[in-house]
Amino acid sequence: MPGAWMVQGFAMFSVIDRATGLWLGQSGPWRPEGWPGNEVGWSFHPQAWGRGYATEAATAAIDWAFAELGWDHVIHCIDPENLPSQRVAQRLGSRNQGPGRLPEPFAGARIDIWGQTRAQWLARRAAVA
Repeated sequence: MPGAWMVQGFAMFSVIDRATGLWLGQSGPWRPEGWPGNEVGWSFHPQAWGRGYATEAATAAIDWAFAELGWDHVIHCIDPENLPSQRVAQRLGSRNQGPGRLPEPFAGARIDIWGQTRAQWLARRAAVA
């Protein structure tokens, strides 16, 4: 992903445990060639699952993508059987927009596209504040 920073000006951010310095996972904006939209995704080591890291990191990444990249819509490409990631998307305020298709080499993967607009995100953030 370092190449994405050079080519696109954005990519995933690493999430590091402050107490131990261990890498926990990654979250952030990305849009490979042919991707169905501007995605903020997440992927974490199993030892970090269920501890709120994905929601916290994705929240910061969505804030950053809307403010710094000027995106008006964000998606999350989630396997229909990945219930934990679906719950993260729901906590973020995203909604399932239906099945999607990915480019090669991911073309065979089954995904649902979850997402929301910048206006929806900002309204939800204002209501929570």
